[in-house]
Amino acid sequence: MRIVIAPDSFKGSASAAEVCAAIRKGLIKVWPDADFVTVPMADGGEGTVDALVSATSGSFVSVDAHDPLGRLVAARYGLIDDGDTAVIETAAASGLTLLRDDERNPSLTSTYGTGETIRDALGRGASRIIVGVGGSATNDAGAGAAQALGYKLLDANGVEIGAGGGELKRVTRIDSSGTHPRLAATNVVVACDVDNPLCGPNGASITYGPQKGASREQAEELDAALAHYAAIMERDLGVQVTELPGAGAAGGLAAGLAAFASAELRCGAEVVAEACDLERKLHGADLVITGEGRLD
Repeated sequence: MRIVIAPDSFKGSASAAEVCAAIRKGLIKVWPDADFVTVPMADGGEGTVDALVSATSGSFVSVDAHDPLGRLVAARYGLIDDGDTAVIETAAASGLTLLRDDERNPSLTSTYGTGETIRDALGRGASRIIVGVGGSATNDAGAGAAQALGYKLLDANGVEIGAGGGELKRVTRIDSSGTHPRLAATNVVVACDVDNPLCGPNGASITYGPQKGASREQAEELDAALAHYAAIMERDLGVQVTELPGAGAAGGLAAGLAAFASAELRCGAEVVAEACDLERKLHGADLVITGEGRLD
C-alpha cells in the first residue's frame, strides 16, 4: 500500500514537515508495512523554504541582511537542485514578525534585506531563484530590494530616495546602469499566495496596509504612491504591472520583481508542487492525505 502525505503547515502548531511526521506516526500503527511518501507543502508564504529543502534534500544558508527598519538580522534561505536553485522567503528579512506592534509602519519599512538575500544567492551561483512573498511588513513595491540589487531610484534632484513605501511618490527616474551583473540572466519566480493587483480597492495598500500598521488615510496615500511608482517603472523599465494578477503580493514586491528582475508571478502552491515533484510522487498512490492549518 502506497500512502502519500502532503500537507501544508498547521500555522501556530506545526510545520509541514512536523505534520507529515505526525500523520505518518499514526498511520504506521495501522499499516506498518505501507510505503509512506512524505512531501511537505507550502503556498509561497511561511514555511516555503523549509518545505522545499525538506522535500528535495537541499541545504540552508544564512546571510546577514537588514530587517524592515534597517537592523541586521540573520536571514535564512534554501539551496536546492545542487545549489542551482535558491528558495527565499520575504519574511526572513522583511517580515512582519521581525517588528514589534508599535514598529509597524509601511511608510517606513523596506524590502532592502530581501534584495540582499537575493544578491547573496546570485553570488553563490544560483541560476534560478524562487521568492515566496508571504508575511511581509512592507509596502514599497520592492524598491528596497531593487536598491540592494544595484538600481538607483532618483528624485527630482537626482538624489536617491530613502526607505519605505512613503518615499515612492518622490521617484522621478530609475537608473539601471549599476544593477547586479547576474540578475538579467537569472530566472526569478515569485511564488504568490494571493492574487491581488498592485493598486486600487483590492490592491496591496488598501487590502493589506492596515495589518502592517497603516491607518485608512495612510493606506490611501500609499496606494497613490504605488500608482505613481508603477507609472515610472513602466516608462523606464518597459514593464506594465498595475493590471498584473498577484502584483500586490508582499506590498507590491511581486510587482517590483516583475519589473526589476523580469520575474514570473505564479501560484505559490503550484511552484512548490513542481519543485517537490509532487505529481510523480502521487503516481500509484492508494491514499493521499493533505491539509492546511487543520484536517477536517
